[in-house]
Amino acid sequence: MESAPNTNPVPQMLHVESNGTIPNSNHLFSLRSSLSSVKVPNWNGDLNLRSGKKMGLQSKENPKIVHGEVGYVLEDVPHLTDYVPDLPSYPNPLQDNPAYAVVKQYFVNLDDTVAQKIVVHKTSPRGTHFRRAGPRQRVYFESDEVHACIVTCGGLCPGLNTVIREIVCGLFHMYGVTKILGIEGGYRGFYARNTITMTPKTVNDIHKRGGTILGTSRGGHDTSKIVDSIQDRGINQVYIIGGDGTQKGASVIFEEIQRRGLKVAVAGVPKTIDNDIAVIDKSFGFDTAVEEAERAINAAHVEAESVENGIGLVKLMGRYSGFIAMYATLASRDVDCCLIPESPFYLEGKGGLFEFIEKRLKENGHMVLVVAEGAGQELIAESMRSMDHEDASGNKLLLDVGLWLSQKIKASTSMSSGALLVV
Repeated sequence: MESAPNTNPVPQMLHVESNGTIPNSNHLFSLRSSLSSVKVPNWNGDLNLRSGKKMGLQSKENPKIVHGEVGYVLEDVPHLTDYVPDLPSYPNPLQDNPAYAVVKQYFVNLDDTVAQKIVVHKTSPRGTHFRRAGPRQRVYFESDEVHACIVTCGGLCPGLNTVIREIVCGLFHMYGVTKILGIEGGYRGFYARNTITMTPKTVNDIHKRGGTILGTSRGGHDTSKIVDSIQDRGINQVYIIGGDGTQKGASVIFEEIQRRGLKVAVAGVPKTIDNDIAVIDKSFGFDTAVEEAERAINAAHVEAESVENGIGLVKLMGRYSGFIAMYATLASRDVDCCLIPESPFYLEGKGGLFEFIEKRLKENGHMVLVVAEGAGQELIAESMRSMDHEDASGNKLLLDVGLWLSQKIKASTSMSSGALLVV
């Protein structure tokens, strides 16, 4: 699952030379790790859950951490066997599936882990590791007893329907699961909306559509009602697709399931087009986001170069990491400056943003500036701050760095003769 993001991101600035190269860019790939250990609750007492509109739910919990030799640390995930005694296991149906049985070493070894840091020094400890995902030789559900459900929560993201389709088709064709429900309308759909039966036929072409066929919403998390619905419907596998707030809710749902001693597995599928999850290669929706961002950059470049001293300012998504902004910048080759949350920058003085803009305008007569939404948050004037607000999913509402930057650039007298184009 996704962990809560770092609450104190460090803003940064990326300069792109006129030949399309980025000087000293190696540090840009040392990005924030947003994948931390999944917590397992400590049940030596009553659980005090806070059910409400926000997803910032809390519980008593202890990390499930295993220590090994030479500084090896495994941040493990919770498992049914942690609280269901004498749980029987069964052979994985894939071993009898002709499409997979012929593949050698298809199953993941129980001891396989993935290192958080790839590059280490000879004398450094082995460091933090995570449990490797993939099919095991033994499973804890028989195919005919599985009753699965899928729910999507939070904002939209490219690829949501594809994820839904692959879960349904994978369960049906690979594991022989025939009872799959779709929960409509996010978390509140567990207790306030109807469900839909899902089969490979009903999801056959949904990957060609945008959005999510299940619908989505923010908030609506009532832990007791959700788990009551899961228990009443006989659901024993829950697939929850969503971002930070959604996965916090998924963790609390699992804790309540564990408190009740139910044999129910909860799988969190992280939804983030920002690509801000460590260890995995790429989050779904990221490629589409970069492609669309490049279109916006190209449009800004066309308009900026059409006027004297034109500046195209493009604000892109990227709450705590600048992957979309950085990849779109590299793909475009028309961007002069890219501001991302990982690199600090300042506006005035020698080496400041204003000095760089003036230099670029003198050299080229126009420029394109890309900024990730999370960059420069601490630079925005206190007069623009009211309080730390959160959305219904518990995410901090960011101040509009694009609007703020455009106003600051317009207010700079040395650049007032040009045209500022905000995309």
